[in-house]
Amino acid sequence: MSAIPPATEPAPRHRLSTRIVAISVAALLVVLTMIGWTLWLSWKLEGAAAAINDTGSLRMRANLLGIELLKTDGAAGPQAVITLKEQQATLTRLDQGVPARPLLLPEDPAIRAQFARVTLLWRQHLQPMAEAALAGQSSHAYLAALPDFVQEADHLVRMIEADNTGKTTLLRLSQGILIVIACVGTLTMIYLLYLWIIVPVQRLQDGLARMAAHEFGVRLPVETRDEFGVLAVGFNRMAEELAGLYHDLEERVAAKTARLAAQNRELETLCDMAAFLNQPIEIDAMCRGFLQRVRAQFGADGGSIRAVDPEGEKLLLVVADGLPPSLENAEHCMKVDDCFCGRAARHGVVVVRDFRQLPQPESYQCTREGFASLAVFQIVSGNEILGSFSLHYREQHALSIAETHLLETLGQHLGVALENRRLAAKARQLAMVQERNLVAQGLHDSLAQGLNFLNFQVQMLEDAVARSASDDITAIVPLLRTGVQESYQDVRELLANFRTKLEQGELMTGIRETVARFEHQSGVAVALDLRDEGAPLTPETQLQVLFVLQEALSNIRKHANARHVVVQVYNQRDFALVVRDDGDGYDPAEVAQRQGHIGLAIMQERAERIGGVLTFATSPGQGVTVTLNLPAAQRQPA
Repeated sequence: MSAIPPATEPAPRHRLSTRIVAISVAALLVVLTMIGWTLWLSWKLEGAAAAINDTGSLRMRANLLGIELLKTDGAAGPQAVITLKEQQATLTRLDQGVPARPLLLPEDPAIRAQFARVTLLWRQHLQPMAEAALAGQSSHAYLAALPDFVQEADHLVRMIEADNTGKTTLLRLSQGILIVIACVGTLTMIYLLYLWIIVPVQRLQDGLARMAAHEFGVRLPVETRDEFGVLAVGFNRMAEELAGLYHDLEERVAAKTARLAAQNRELETLCDMAAFLNQPIEIDAMCRGFLQRVRAQFGADGGSIRAVDPEGEKLLLVVADGLPPSLENAEHCMKVDDCFCGRAARHGVVVVRDFRQLPQPESYQCTREGFASLAVFQIVSGNEILGSFSLHYREQHALSIAETHLLETLGQHLGVALENRRLAAKARQLAMVQERNLVAQGLHDSLAQGLNFLNFQVQMLEDAVARSASDDITAIVPLLRTGVQESYQDVRELLANFRTKLEQGELMTGIRETVARFEHQSGVAVALDLRDEGAPLTPETQLQVLFVLQEALSNIRKHANARHVVVQVYNQRDFALVVRDDGDGYDPAEVAQRQGHIGLAIMQERAERIGGVLTFATSPGQGVTVTLNLPAAQRQPA
């Protein structure tokens, strides 16, 4: 950025306000001077006009005094005395002037000389003659000198009038000059204000408009050192800073846009990879698809996924893509610390930008196969390292920090997916083991006991045949038939249990079918009370509830000798299953001493699997009440 002078306060002599005040004061002084001059001329003209009147009255009183002297024929009349005194007072006023009236004789020397002659003629000649006439002498002398006095006074009046005419002309000229000064001053002030204020404001307004149009190269000329010069300097500095900021902003916006685009690509990659890894496919297909997607995303020429063996000592090749068969065969199984793939599995990311920069590059199998760069990342799930995956490049290649972080995240996604597959397999295996255990317990509780009874009866039958005891044979055969029928019935119940598969909302139908089958097999009537007012149970929960019901009815059929059975199901906020019979009942303490009943244990396990509580209420001769409670807090959303 170029250096711009700072916008400091202008010096007092350069301020626009100083110039405006100075020119305004000068114009005011000129106007006041001209107004004072015209007022002075008007005052002089007014005083000269009064002087003309008083000078004219000198002629009038001199003539009036002559007339009075003729009337009185030399006698001292009172009017003549008054006229003489007024004549003397008028001369005195004209000589001294009366500024307040105003009454002023012009300062012209000729007028002053003429006034002196008139005064001298009156005081030395006419006044003594008039006083002598008033004293009783003849008035002929006064009347003889009167024409000369009147002539001189008349000449004085004409001189004053001529002077007044000149001053009137000067006053009009002054007023014309004042008008011209007012017009010229106004035009000059308008021009100066336009030059000093309007033009700079227009320049500033134009600069702002261009600045608003993003023309950040606009600059204002700095022609003065006044306030507008300071504003122009400040505007130029602002424009320079805005241009720099806008340029930096464009760069930052471009960088931010590129960063957002890269982040969007990363998110798209992560979403696509997460969607792929969550598909229900085999581990080999999942690893191969993962590797192909990573290769396409990062432009790798080859890649591999390796897993750490359970002992953590070897690295096993799971899948490879784009690698020569010789490399796959050579590194199908390696020790963890033998190469970069194993080191990455132990210690973290390994990136080799160029194998040629390493000591003895020919010792690496990747170099011998024509690869120049390598990047290896861990496959982790939580804190457990499952293996590593590698990307191979035939040309020198460097990964950015963002790409490295993305690949590390992809390794974590793959590790989680592999761990989920492993946990799912374990869950399936555990479920299979549990179900087999339940099958074994069911077989032991029903079919095994029946077969044991049949085995015992067969032994007795053999012994009876050997002894030819027909009575014993006759008694044993019905027992064998009954045992076979019961074993066959147990097998049918077990098959029905194994084949049972309920969908959501089919529990009540399954209960009705189970109860109907029990009534058909046992001939015992069942009072069924179903209240389905709550949310449906999950299919797994429904299945376990149905198994508990089947086991409870099977126990009634085989052991209770009941005449009536009640089955109640309450599906509300909580869930409850109640199976009650009026059979023989049993002693819970005695059953507990006999290592428990396997059927009861199976029912307990099924109740625990769904978070329910199973209770038995019984005593000898009082029947049995089986209650399964599933609280709302333990219910899984269907």
